[in-house]
Amino acid sequence: MFLMDSLIRRCRKGLPKELEAVARAEGMEPVRLARGIVDGRIVIPKNPGRKHRACAIGEGCTVKININIGTSGSRCDPALEMKKAQAALDNGADALMDLSTGGDLVAIRKKILKLDTTVGTVPVYEAVRRAGNAVDVTPDLLFKVIREHCQQGVDFLTLHCGVNRQALEALKADPRLMGVVSRGGSFHCAMMMQREEENPLYAEYDYLLEILKEYDVTVSLGDGMRPGCLQDAEKLAKSVEYNTLGLLAKKAQAAGVQRMIEGPGHMPLDQVGYNVKMIKEITSHAPLYLLGPIVTDIAPGYDHVVAAIGGAAACQNGADFLCMVSPSEHLALPDVADIIEGTRIAKIAAHVGDTVRRPEGFRMEREVQMAEARHELDWDEQFRLALYGDHAREIHERDGATETCSMCGDLCAVKMVNELFGTGKKNAGTKKDKPKDSPRP
Repeated sequence: MFLMDSLIRRCRKGLPKELEAVARAEGMEPVRLARGIVDGRIVIPKNPGRKHRACAIGEGCTVKININIGTSGSRCDPALEMKKAQAALDNGADALMDLSTGGDLVAIRKKILKLDTTVGTVPVYEAVRRAGNAVDVTPDLLFKVIREHCQQGVDFLTLHCGVNRQALEALKADPRLMGVVSRGGSFHCAMMMQREEENPLYAEYDYLLEILKEYDVTVSLGDGMRPGCLQDAEKLAKSVEYNTLGLLAKKAQAAGVQRMIEGPGHMPLDQVGYNVKMIKEITSHAPLYLLGPIVTDIAPGYDHVVAAIGGAAACQNGADFLCMVSPSEHLALPDVADIIEGTRIAKIAAHVGDTVRRPEGFRMEREVQMAEARHELDWDEQFRLALYGDHAREIHERDGATETCSMCGDLCAVKMVNELFGTGKKNAGTKKDKPKDSPRP
């Protein structure tokens, strides 16, 4: 047991020392970071029972990315999951979620928690495995598993507290084509329908907050009623859940428990901004954690690209934390190659979001330096500045070493204009005067 005050309460009293390094990484004053935590607009998911690199998520921070890994009942290879975890971190992941449902779940989680990063889990998955099926999960078992995850050192837990009887009634009153696509959401629906009882995470929310506060673990309020296809985007259940999550978010913050909100699923691109802003308003601007949004349903195999489009639009409107969608989404358990590709695309989407939400915006130093390097045809500098420079170098050099790219070759517009105007380091001082009697273009 870690008998220490929660981060929120310590920020209310003063300025915790551990904020300095995180604030420096964000280019933010520690006082502003502390104020954001007190106001519930920023979270730092970090279980005090485990040492690792922390990251801030929320208003004024860079957009962070999470990568889902984990075994399944169909494919259980813990060694492969560790390779995937390391590949994600090597390619820019800020956090990992262990979604394992196959094998020794405690042992798998123990290995993942040794990594130097923020780690989240979904405890109801393990509760269902222990019980044998969702219907037999008792409140005692569910809360026991939640406590064990906290004790083991998990930093944030996805808990579907908003999947209550009111949301279930909304689902029945306004039926959806895809029903419930959230695995955790479907488990809680099964519990409520078969036992005719309220979701224990909602009914005993105060008790849940006591556990989370005891270990200073962040709750990620899960979007169990998120739409699973564009056709369900305007159905009632998700909006009912939004309102419930708003109330639960306020209670958590008042209790000194950090919280994030998850959402909003599959929806048309023109609805992304509206939904993000609505969730933010309802939840008092709590950090928003997204998978996607998925903005078209007909691109399996490229859903990582679809999610990046939706994710960038979401970040433009205030989303803070993107969950990677891999090329195998909706198709299969990701392999290492899928994790690498999905992580990179998510990282690009997060950066695009930063170009519109950070104070310096698209004029950030790295963007300016890249423009200058391209103007100079300085390939080494371009590769240094690129998010994934090794990949860019491989593409550039596949046609041999050239001064320009092989697309334009000797007709390179940049090189030609630099020579005409005497710009660029190689052409400095070589500007050619335009003839006085030259014809007008």
